[in-house]
Amino acid sequence: MTASAPLMIDARRVDAATLSHVASLLRAGNLAVIPTDTVYGLAAHPSLPLAVEKLIAVKGRDARKPIPLLIADVPDAEAYGAEFSPLARRLAKRFWPGALTLVLPVHTASGGTEGFRVPDSPLTRTVLRNAGGVLRVSSANRSGEPPACTATEAASALGNDVAVILDDGPPALGVPSTVVRVVGAELAILREGAISAAELEAAATAA
Repeated sequence: MTASAPLMIDARRVDAATLSHVASLLRAGNLAVIPTDTVYGLAAHPSLPLAVEKLIAVKGRDARKPIPLLIADVPDAEAYGAEFSPLARRLAKRFWPGALTLVLPVHTASGGTEGFRVPDSPLTRTVLRNAGGVLRVSSANRSGEPPACTATEAASALGNDVAVILDDGPPALGVPSTVVRVVGAELAILREGAISAAELEAAATAA
């Protein structure tokens, strides 16, 4: 059976009830394309393993590669088990909301680390809050292809594999976030994106 075409929503003319509906689709296990300040993202609810597995399959992503978490605010990361060192808090205060993904230790049964980011998009943060404060989000494209910078590009890449696409026009930045691992006072840049190494160094050493 062929999947139905995704619901296309103009986020620039959206109301609170519609954003709540998008969140309800995610909580029901569907995938959604959501706008962010960097590039368009493909979102799944983190508490639903089958939804996360579907995200991986739709992208053709290596299942061993972690999928970052978008959060509405710092307390959502803490509720998920994130451990913020003084350095991590300084970077979060300087760059969140914004294009910095912080890879932090987490206090969970499996331990390890998770990547967290607060997007600089009030609309996206509203969807996140309606969905419980956190979503697993990867760029809205097939693995190996350029990230989508418009809803049309995301729709072309992902077809009918998503339930809904929120179109908020081109993102402010159009490039992926910078990814930084912070453990205690140690900082390692895993991917340089919208925020430069120089900006990170200045923030890390600021009094």
